[in-house]
Amino acid sequence: MRRLIVTGDDFGFSRGVNQAIIEAHERGVLTHASLMVNGDAAAEAAALARSRPELSVGLHLVVVDGAATLSPSEIPRLAGADGRFRGTPVSAGVRYQFSGAARRELAREIRAQLERFRETGLELSHVDGHHHMHLHPVVLETLVALAREFAIPAIRLPSEELGLALAINPGNIAGKALWSGVFGLLRRHGERRLGNAGIAYSERVYGLLETGRVTGPYLLDLIPRIRADRVEIYCHPAVASPGEPSDETPGSGPAELSALLCPRVREAIGRSGFVLSSSLRGGPCRPPNPLAGAEQAPASHG
Repeated sequence: MRRLIVTGDDFGFSRGVNQAIIEAHERGVLTHASLMVNGDAAAEAAALARSRPELSVGLHLVVVDGAATLSPSEIPRLAGADGRFRGTPVSAGVRYQFSGAARRELAREIRAQLERFRETGLELSHVDGHHHMHLHPVVLETLVALAREFAIPAIRLPSEELGLALAINPGNIAGKALWSGVFGLLRRHGERRLGNAGIAYSERVYGLLETGRVTGPYLLDLIPRIRADRVEIYCHPAVASPGEPSDETPGSGPAELSALLCPRVREAIGRSGFVLSSSLRGGPCRPPNPLAGAEQAPASHG
């Protein structure tokens, strides 16, 4: 059985993101959501998920470009007076790697986010990270150390074929090659650590090299070309809401929601032999019925 997990990241970031993820789950092909426990709409997201037990929810760990769980006085090397993490992914990553004091604060913050997720009452399906910072060796090592205590069953390890990405969209060759190399190294390190710890990960994870552009045409081109049998596709659907913050390229959130609602995408999943799955460990599956959602989702999607 070929299993496909379709994940919406940034659940809890805003009400517009929450609305899109729930719509994509109920009317489209989305099976997973990754919760930002400190997002502005995190409480709403958790409540929506609790009333939808078929939606698997994991932790979208935030250790850069977002709000911290602990107070600035508890993690002064990580967060500013506004309670948000300091720096860029690169500068924060260097600090986490070379400052012992920062690493100790980071471990406490990661634990605090796992504890806050536990307080939602939701079953933890997986862990991934904002800007993929969960792959930083220090962060990943902390997650592995906490995996048994918090019953972390799976962690995302991005893995895309560069040649496939360029065949679908030949633009930004240098950027894609760079990210493919960097995340290829992180993937190999992650495979060793997760394999030794008995933590699951997908054979292939798509979304990194087309971040913000996981549209209907992209999915229709990608899905028939996938050769792995345990696959995750992640994206960032959102509904534009006046007055709410956005952390995506303008227009990308609605475009990615449209792709998840597209009947042709659902049909492509079925034709490729995939079932939509809620777990890497053999959890419940639902066939991508080509008729499901066809009346609600306009044919123009995708």
